Amino acid sequence: MGKRTPLAGQRILVTGGAGFIGSHLVDRLLRQGASRVLVIDNLFIGSEKNLAEAMATGRCEFFCDDAELPGSLAYIFERHRIDTVFNCATKALNYSFLNPANAFATNVTVALNLLELQRRNAFRTLCHFSTSEVYGSAVYEPMDESHPRNPTTTYAAGKAAADMAIESYVRMFDVDAFIVRPFNNYGPRQNYLGLLAGVIPITAWRIITGRQPELHGSGEQSRDFIYVHDTVDAVIKLYDVADPGDSVNISTDNQVTVRQLLQMICLKMDYVGEIVSKPGRKSDVLCHNASNEKVRRMIDYSLTPLEEGLGQTLLWYREQIKP
Repeated sequence: MGKRTPLAGQRILVTGGAGFIGSHLVDRLLRQGASRVLVIDNLFIGSEKNLAEAMATGRCEFFCDDAELPGSLAYIFERHRIDTVFNCATKALNYSFLNPANAFATNVTVALNLLELQRRNAFRTLCHFSTSEVYGSAVYEPMDESHPRNPTTTYAAGKAAADMAIESYVRMFDVDAFIVRPFNNYGPRQNYLGLLAGVIPITAWRIITGRQPELHGSGEQSRDFIYVHDTVDAVIKLYDVADPGDSVNISTDNQVTVRQLLQMICLKMDYVGEIVSKPGRKSDVLCHNASNEKVRRMIDYSLTPLEEGLGQTLLWYREQIKP
């Protein structure tokens, strides 16, 4: 028996649910048998296209609104009984270099809005999505949940502050809230346009559209890339077993450097041209090598090999992006 009421039959709210990870979570919640999944997303990076599969079920309702605004959340809660909330709302890491204060504020404000609703018994359970960025560069490896939090960007600082808010509300008000901390997600639906795109999608876009891939900095920055479907699977399973106030890393065993990653993408996409060197990004995390020992103790943990997941992801981009 799990610690919580099964997700099947529940009415669930996903903040940021039209985004990359959020939309995959919405799909999975519907497959789990949720009676209704409500999504609030301001489409800052998300897209209604990401919800096409969910909306086709007739059990998903989309609110194009902003979870930073208490009135927007109040509107939903006044009209719908909600059992569980998954908080995926955020703004991309790269955005913090353009608007550092707002990137910080978004991460904190949405979490506080939800926690205030929860302590007033508006819903039962909160699953909050943190990020590996709260750790900063590794002080020791592999990075477990006890690793010091040392955020290097305002995006990460906002996420770290939100984590602390979750933990304090659990202690102060005994709310049922826990934290999942995914490392570097990749997969279909990740934004590939503009300054806010991640390294895998923007590299695919450049190759498909006849541009040259770019390598920022030395390329020796390491990341722990995890396929988005594996993250969602872990979150669904952790819902049953995570204690209130708990934080759990969701990661793989495949630390690779950005240079190695670009080489893999070029090989899979038959690109033989030049990779252009660009200056490194200030405050870039140098090393992310995660420990997934805790999550493996808690759930039946399955992972997609990077080669396989990357191949599926690049195929999706080939289908989506016009040369």
